[in-house]
Amino acid sequence: MARVVIIGAGIVGCALADELTARGWTDVTVVEQGPLFEAGGSSSHAPGLVFQTNASKTMTEFAAYTVEKYTGLGTFDRVGGLEVATTQERLEDLRRKHGWAESWGVEGRLLDPAQCHELWPLLDVGKVLGGFHVPGDGLARAVPSGAAQARRAVERGARLLERHRVTGIAQRGGRVTAVETDQGVVPADVVVCAAGFWGPSIGAMAGVTVPLLPLAHQYAKSGALAVPPGLPILRHQDKDLYVRGHGDRVGIGSYAHRPMPVKQHEIDDRGTVMPSVQAFTPEDFEPSWKDAAELLPALRESTYLDGINGIFSFTPDGFPLIGQSSKLEGFWLAEAVWVTHSAGVARAVAELLADGHSSVDLHECELERFESVQLAPAFIEERGRQNFVEVYDIIHPLQPMESPRPMRTSPFHVRQRELGAYFLEGAGWERPQWFEANKPLLEELALRRRADADLPDEVWGAFVEAALGVAQRAEWASRYWSPIAAAEAYATRERVALYDMTPLKRIEVSGPGSADMLQWLTTNNVDKKPGSVTYTLMLDARGGIRSDLTVARLEEDRYQVGANGNLDLAWLRGHAPKGVEVRDITPGTCCVGVWGPMARELVQPLTDMDLSHEGFRYFTCKSGYVGQVPVLAMRVSYVGELGWELYTSADLGLKLWDTLFGEGVTAGGRAAFNSLRLEKGYRLWGVDMTHEHRPYEAGLGFAVRKDKDFLGRDALDGELTRRLVPLLTTEVVMGKEPVKHEGRTAGYVTSAAFGHTVGRPIAYAWLPVELTSPGTHVDIVYFGRRVPAVVAEEPLFDPKMEKIRR
Repeated sequence: MARVVIIGAGIVGCALADELTARGWTDVTVVEQGPLFEAGGSSSHAPGLVFQTNASKTMTEFAAYTVEKYTGLGTFDRVGGLEVATTQERLEDLRRKHGWAESWGVEGRLLDPAQCHELWPLLDVGKVLGGFHVPGDGLARAVPSGAAQARRAVERGARLLERHRVTGIAQRGGRVTAVETDQGVVPADVVVCAAGFWGPSIGAMAGVTVPLLPLAHQYAKSGALAVPPGLPILRHQDKDLYVRGHGDRVGIGSYAHRPMPVKQHEIDDRGTVMPSVQAFTPEDFEPSWKDAAELLPALRESTYLDGINGIFSFTPDGFPLIGQSSKLEGFWLAEAVWVTHSAGVARAVAELLADGHSSVDLHECELERFESVQLAPAFIEERGRQNFVEVYDIIHPLQPMESPRPMRTSPFHVRQRELGAYFLEGAGWERPQWFEANKPLLEELALRRRADADLPDEVWGAFVEAALGVAQRAEWASRYWSPIAAAEAYATRERVALYDMTPLKRIEVSGPGSADMLQWLTTNNVDKKPGSVTYTLMLDARGGIRSDLTVARLEEDRYQVGANGNLDLAWLRGHAPKGVEVRDITPGTCCVGVWGPMARELVQPLTDMDLSHEGFRYFTCKSGYVGQVPVLAMRVSYVGELGWELYTSADLGLKLWDTLFGEGVTAGGRAAFNSLRLEKGYRLWGVDMTHEHRPYEAGLGFAVRKDKDFLGRDALDGELTRRLVPLLTTEVVMGKEPVKHEGRTAGYVTSAAFGHTVGRPIAYAWLPVELTSPGTHVDIVYFGRRVPAVVAEEPLFDPKMEKIRR
């Protein structure tokens, strides 16, 4: 059995020791630089708030398990959680958050001001517009929780070594062999860094970047008050505050102050009794105290005491860091984890080690999700600072970080800017959502819709708004969207449009054994003749969808893989046998999608390739020239129209765009792209399906060849209990909303958009199989309102594939 060394005896390290030993992994050692169990890290000063509801299903499940486990240990006080709104925008956000709770199975209810006051009598009820109450939330006593789990682990054979300062990570042949401490060497086959904000220092010893930023966060207690017992934990997010009871006092935490990053060398003094606590800065807390007193008038008769600037961790995207590093075999992370999610994260890491997979989808949290540009120290710091500032902000799901930008731009970027592109950001890439230059097309489309409908002047405006998907969107929800997307979708369906596909991850797999490797890792048959293109899936051992890929065989021993991101690159590299090279070719290449019924008319005069249907079949690829530009052309489409993806080197990308773009050609953005792909029923990995879903229930059984052997094959048998299906609705929703049937929550929405071709709002949703027959009526709960919907037959557009195969 593997020898495991866990670095850090905070709540995460102790929880992991407990979870591993419970699975029979008894050769577990926890090394801690401080005393047990108040060791001096974030767990030692954490206020212990556990609010379960999160936009992320994964983070909600982590928190729910933390509540369940610590309740069983007797170290969790289930006092409930109350979030109050003092602005209309926050009230709407709480309604949306209540929807997340229903989607993810958390019991909660929306309250009026009087009900909020009944739960929290110290509130100035006149300041409160409403609230969201989760009775299962509460306070995790961090140090006792860690101690209780550590003691159980010791009873099963684990050992804890206090006052052992880690000085190095020994390695040989690319894998860990031991943890070096100032008290001696501890042999190890697996090392898990659960060192909290010391993680970057430990990672540096292993040659691994740990992308987290330690930041100080202010917390202070009031003087003695008449505090009712059993108050719920309270969040006043409009002022970046939270409040919890401490006997006859209350504690107040603030995110309203300036970001206070802390360098590693500033917290590395192990002689300090509590390294995680820095000197309190009253001038930073004073405004927050006044804001708290506005909501809780009793504080005006008191003052704040015992203030601290306590250090804890932020990552560039706000999610934990989980998993094995690709840089050093056997070196794992369980980092940037707050008390809220501690038991859930520990269980996931233990499952990965013991079983090879987690019961919870981890794609948002896996260490290898970051691109190399996102690991720059300056990037980590700037994004960490911004995440601190925005921790309680109302964030639109499309809202990008404003800085540092731009980071990654395609060769087409200069032309996109000339066309008035509105850019959002993903994985560091600037991605056009729509183009202001297409406004005349919007007017053309509106006039066409008016003529088609033959409506009188007094009603045609409302009709056109509805047809363009404008009337179905509320103001806040429609941010980062424009009705110009309708014109771009129309141009794609009626003529031809160019889409920048450069941000799509491109991976080259080459060398003897490439075909065998990809055959084992994917569900479809990719061992076809060169020139073939195959849509396929990668699964984990339990049949969960790790990714969907487009695999083009360019030569006998060379493939180009269209993937979803860095996680796919790490997975392929991690499974590559000797002699097979896996290379990220994204930075040196680019891609433009040329799609629409006039795509052949546009490209054929420019190329030496035969683009006829007989000469260039669907799901095949060829190399040739477009104008003077050498390209790899793939006849695939993600929008359901005739066309090609054209790949070339980055230095020739601008020339390729200029060769293609001209009269009658439209530049299309991601908003139109998303609408078109939903009409066609094309799934988006990480949104519509993840590790927790299997191919047949996701509607992707056509990409599974069970007559061959592949990873996860044996886990695919069994009866379907749920399916991903399209809904036609009366209003455009945003995703993650609960879907109800006869008043009971039955599932949740994944993707949503207005279908400009079908003329209806579309939402894809996971539902129990008995509710997935076309014609079944359900309701989507959207910002607290009921939106009727009906299950539809898919695909909604061109079910016979006539347009794409012409």
